[in-house]
Amino acid sequence: MDGVLIHEGVPIPGADAFIKRLRDSGKPFLVLTNNSIYTARDLQARLTRMGLAVPVGNIWTSALATAKFLESQRPGGTAYVIGEAGLTTALHDIGYVLTDHEPDYVVLGETRTYSFEAMTKAVRLINGGARFICTNPDETGPSTEGPLPATGAVAALITKATGKLPYFAGKPNPLMMRTGLNAIGAHSEASAMIGDRMDTDVLAGLEAGMQTFLVRTGLTSDADIAKYPYTPSHVVDSIADLIDLV
Repeated sequence: MDGVLIHEGVPIPGADAFIKRLRDSGKPFLVLTNNSIYTARDLQARLTRMGLAVPVGNIWTSALATAKFLESQRPGGTAYVIGEAGLTTALHDIGYVLTDHEPDYVVLGETRTYSFEAMTKAVRLINGGARFICTNPDETGPSTEGPLPATGAVAALITKATGKLPYFAGKPNPLMMRTGLNAIGAHSEASAMIGDRMDTDVLAGLEAGMQTFLVRTGLTSDADIAKYPYTPSHVVDSIADLIDLV
């Protein structure tokens, strides 16, 4: 979503036409984000205000991917959660009980109010046997004032204190791609991933067996591409260049 359809809260030129063409074609699609703060309904409202008509069922977040993973691992489990409504709602929807009393999992997601108390509780629960799960490995997130510490950075702090590495459910884990494809009945061989980051979007699409398109409207420059040992299938200036391919 960010860097492909919108940039710093403003729609990228051509994004509205691309989404309209995609919906008119009848092809299944998902708009993805590693941000776990918002529910799909929140994101739909945000996109609608920008003139991008994306149905709730076509939005796939790292929080939803995390919930899907936990449901497959331990149905009806318990979790201590550090995160916002996007994550807690996703876990409630799969029947999870959120608790700080001997939870099966400690689940770390994105939040703007990381507290020392909550992180201390997470460390003690993990040391006590709870499994450590994170929605995504992003170390920083964007803001109008500059980069913010994100889930991956906080996960590193907890890992340092516990010696336990988390399992990341979001991009670049191909699990997020595969659960998303399953949700819309699509197959990787006939699907494409469009993203603005080499380390998450392109890598996730590549490892899921999808064709990949890198757009230049986000965080990755042509010079950055050469730093990686893999390449996207295609590099384009923006989403507007892909409208005729739908």
